[in-house]
Amino acid sequence: MSELEYWAGRLQKGLISRREFMGRAAALGATAMTSSLVAKIASASEPKKGGFARFAMAGGATTDTIDPGTWPDTYTQCAFYGAMCNNLTEINASGQVVGDLAESYEPDKEAKKWVFKLRKGVTFHNGKDLTATDVVETFKYHMAPNSKSAAKSLLAPVTNVTSDNPNTVIFELNGGNADFPALVSDYHLPIFPAKDGGGIDWAKGIGSGAFILQNFNPGVSTKLKRNPNYHKNNLPYFDEVEFLSVPDVAARTNALTTGEVHFMAGCDLKTLNLLKRNPNVKIQEVEGIGHYTFAMNTAIAPFNNADVRRALKYAIDREEIVKKVFLGHGKAGNDNPIASSVRYAIDPQPKYTYDADKVKFYLKKAGLETLSIDLSVAEAAFPGATDAGVLYSAQAAKAGVNIKVNREPNDGYWDNVWMKKPMVAVYWNGRVTCDWMFTSTYAEGAAWNDTNWKNARFNELLVAARSELDDAKRASMYAEMQQIVHDDSGTIVLVFNNYVNATAKNVAHGDLVKIWDMDGFRMAERWWFE
Repeated sequence: MSELEYWAGRLQKGLISRREFMGRAAALGATAMTSSLVAKIASASEPKKGGFARFAMAGGATTDTIDPGTWPDTYTQCAFYGAMCNNLTEINASGQVVGDLAESYEPDKEAKKWVFKLRKGVTFHNGKDLTATDVVETFKYHMAPNSKSAAKSLLAPVTNVTSDNPNTVIFELNGGNADFPALVSDYHLPIFPAKDGGGIDWAKGIGSGAFILQNFNPGVSTKLKRNPNYHKNNLPYFDEVEFLSVPDVAARTNALTTGEVHFMAGCDLKTLNLLKRNPNVKIQEVEGIGHYTFAMNTAIAPFNNADVRRALKYAIDREEIVKKVFLGHGKAGNDNPIASSVRYAIDPQPKYTYDADKVKFYLKKAGLETLSIDLSVAEAAFPGATDAGVLYSAQAAKAGVNIKVNREPNDGYWDNVWMKKPMVAVYWNGRVTCDWMFTSTYAEGAAWNDTNWKNARFNELLVAARSELDDAKRASMYAEMQQIVHDDSGTIVLVFNNYVNATAKNVAHGDLVKIWDMDGFRMAERWWFE
């Protein structure tokens, strides 16, 4: 790669300005490239404003609402969290926590008290100024005793949230937590305007984000227009965006290839090579930290028996599923939800591999000779869920386990099937800290503990590790917790999936955020048309 190509690449990613690129090009001399061609590269790489972008999403249901405590999948997460709203903090493309509505945040020496200073000049879509009261009421909404928010368990350590002036919010915790700024970037915690008399007014869909809500038709479409008063310089680029619920992958593919949409979520991996040949399409593949699972409800038989759970973990060949269902676009799981790139991650042992003898051993230990169970799947759970379930059923049958695969409707899957049926297919967005992942989905009583799993030692460690400031001790605690989840929980981690999406050829963007799919759900805010 030439030096000029290097700087052109940095310009394309938004890492340097057009002026800096032109200066670098001039410094390289006229022989490197004609000035007109240099200008052309700079112009083409410069983000442009304008246009109406349409996104074909795999999720979305008629049961969706604007209530931030309920957003279940990438449809609501992209349309509402990513386009319409903002949090106190966000995760950037380098995986670092940075301020968004918060200009700064500082802990006390024990990390038990966090003081957030709000960015001045931020307004909501109705013209109201952002104040500390909006932040306080937003967090109280999720923390309320009767709250059913998925973020309630995340905020359980918060004993009080107050403000001493319009630009300062003070969080008091029951123990130290060095990860607290990351937690408040959770996609359930965007800031909404406070109502007179308390509470937040989420139903009107008024946020502070890059786009203003125009129309929301649950399970069909969400349309938004650019916020002219957005607090982030030069963002967004699109004039309008629309998110379309298109659960069928063939329909999404057709919509992209015919130019009806500019983005499709979740490419059909079986036909990906064919899609790659289309000159008007760009494939976008990112190694994220999300994962696909089969979740067993450990509160009911037969999944309340740990030996039955172990038998089912040995009855599945994850490597074969990665190869045949996901065609290598991911890494086989080992029933630990913490991705290898996350700090404190370990690879628990033994490694679960298909072993019919161990299946029979653990079934016998549980007092069983054979086992029959139901597994609920739908493509709304994750692309390939049905095929993965069918292959699991075939694998398990060889070891004396009969798995009946029930194909559930996509619409309403997260309301009517997930956490309702005994064993279900699930996808999880990754989290950048162990505490965040465990608190959201494995802590006893967590709203999204979809296996109803309870382990006293795990929960004891969860509280202790959160406030442990000695790094070596903290690492040891998280290692033990990952081992406990691997050994005892009701979660089968199939694969850490790559995010494989596709865009029209004229869609451009900088470095992608990897923590969550679709540029951290903020593709509407950050992308542009070339």
